[in-house]
Amino acid sequence: MASNAAVPFWRAAGMTYITYSNICANLVRNCLKEPDKTEALTREKVHFSISKWTDGKPEKPTLRSDSPDE
Repeated sequence: MASNAAVPFWRAAGMTYITYSNICANLVRNCLKEPDKTEALTREKVHFSISKWTDGKPEKPTLRSDSPDE
């Protein structure tokens, strides 16, 4: 049985919720006045490490950065 429930507009636009929330967060950050804007933009940077597993043991982790500057 098909549902008659409304589809969220971000889903209808072909986006995931994460993509939609990232767009909204960027809009809010860009609307802030200084000095709050620069503080919020520094929190946007994400650093993480990736470890490959071989024979049930982790190899040396690789540090990665997912930020617009890099």
